[in-house]
Amino acid sequence: MALSDELAALERQILARTAIVPKVAVLLGTGLGGLAEKLKADCRIPYGELTGMPVSTAESHKGEVIVGTLAGVPTIAFSGRLHCYEGYAASQVVVPVRLARKLGAQVLIMGSAVGGLDPEYRVGDIAVIEDHLNLMGVNPLVGPNDDKVGPRWPDMIDTYDAKLRAAAIEVALKRGVRLHQACYGAVLGPNLETRAEYRMLRTLGADVVGMSTVPEAIAAVHCGLRTLVLAVITDRCLPDALEAANVPAIIAAAKGAEPMMTEIITGVLARL
Repeated sequence: MALSDELAALERQILARTAIVPKVAVLLGTGLGGLAEKLKADCRIPYGELTGMPVSTAESHKGEVIVGTLAGVPTIAFSGRLHCYEGYAASQVVVPVRLARKLGAQVLIMGSAVGGLDPEYRVGDIAVIEDHLNLMGVNPLVGPNDDKVGPRWPDMIDTYDAKLRAAAIEVALKRGVRLHQACYGAVLGPNLETRAEYRMLRTLGADVVGMSTVPEAIAAVHCGLRTLVLAVITDRCLPDALEAANVPAIIAAAKGAEPMMTEIITGVLARL
């Protein structure tokens, strides 16, 4: 079955439950699922009830599609990310992105939990992503191209929309919060990195490191979505001052930043 046909099959299952045509898609990451509760939901669909939809297995990822309105804007939210480290192919990881575009979304907003490589970053800080390094060794566009979904050779020069970034920075400043502007270093995971790998990432120009986001951003460019990514610094990845990973602390840090993330996202939606 062609990719466009697979997406059409998923689209039909969503449209059987709601008549809302989303303008915005929101893809939530670790500890950020609470934003989904802010939606005025028209329907909630567990991933497992949608034939052809991969199911999220990562900790703190609920795994449901919510269609409704957020700050008055028709929105589809995916509460639960998919990751290549779960065993999914990159093309499976980006199904929510492509499905959102198929349903009519024009803007993609993603939340992510990341490690901070820049020594000035503190746990709980928020960064807006302006560029990335794809060091995952995977790409969702590998394989035959379906021209109904996007072009064979998408240009990644403007992956993260400048106007959306500017809107997020403006909203944050009005609330007294300074957003870092960061380059995202994407790694496969699920293990965290060695000291040498952190040094390499920093040398290459990465300000933060994570195990998601980039496949979805690539797919978003491919299918024509404008993209905004907000990332919470959940731990500091400084090679000469490392501490053992603490997953509960990482999730707690992401949740602690959730109220401000929600304010920024809703503020951006009001400016669309």
